[in-house]
Amino acid sequence: MGKKKDHKGKHEAELEEQHSAAATEPKPKMKRKEFDAELEKLQVELVKMQEWVKVSGAKVCVLFEGRDAAGKGGIIKRITERTSPRVFRVVALGTPTEREKSQMYFQRYMPHLPAGGEVVLFDRSWYNRAGVERVMGFATEEQVEYFLKYAPAVEQAIINSGVILVKYWLEETMEDQTARFEERINDYRKIWKLSPMDLESHRRWYDYSRARDAMFAATDTETSPWYVVDSHDQRRGRLNCITHLLSLIPYEEVPYEKVKLPKRQPKGDYVEPDHPFRWIPELY
Repeated sequence: MGKKKDHKGKHEAELEEQHSAAATEPKPKMKRKEFDAELEKLQVELVKMQEWVKVSGAKVCVLFEGRDAAGKGGIIKRITERTSPRVFRVVALGTPTEREKSQMYFQRYMPHLPAGGEVVLFDRSWYNRAGVERVMGFATEEQVEYFLKYAPAVEQAIINSGVILVKYWLEETMEDQTARFEERINDYRKIWKLSPMDLESHRRWYDYSRARDAMFAATDTETSPWYVVDSHDQRRGRLNCITHLLSLIPYEEVPYEKVKLPKRQPKGDYVEPDHPFRWIPELY
């Protein structure tokens, strides 16, 4: 599945054509068994990409944006669950400190950009300024307009430094968001995912729509485009997003010599201990 650079444009066009054809034909929700089988294939490719990144010294930065409950964390989890945390690094910054608020806006994000041999996945990024900060009034309109004006130049500088920069927007419907929030309310395992900010974002759906539209208009450029993921069926969305990401990275399979386990050393004078291990209760 690894693609060379000269195949990139053609493959992207094929994916777009497939999406256009599929968009007119609603598909049934993907079954877990089918999803797991397809995900396993893609995770093999992610590991191939990882090994190429390590050997080539490539720098990959992927931004995941979208409304609350769009599924950013779910895609990131599937990307990272079979890859090395030493190569694939997730950045999910919290509320800025008073010191960080006094910095140049992009400053707190720059230290997290990838070095050679790294893939950085941003679970929300500097586009907070164009989204939540704008809608919730944490930034002035002047600050937002300044950000929208100069973000493309900053991203161009990042790309010029050798970083492969990919931006994803996960698109969900009003009904999707409501259902997912209600699930968080009713499933105790997910209550930590629901915050007062989430509730407010549910109320301000159209404010977020306006913010998204303004963000796309200002920052969807030829060199740093926004790719939109249909997140209605989250399983299909995850597979489609990972497939698309792999198509953008010019990785090649790195030769791998199968390892043979060495024989264990002889026991020699080792004696099994008589120390009573504190075994945990076997309840399952």
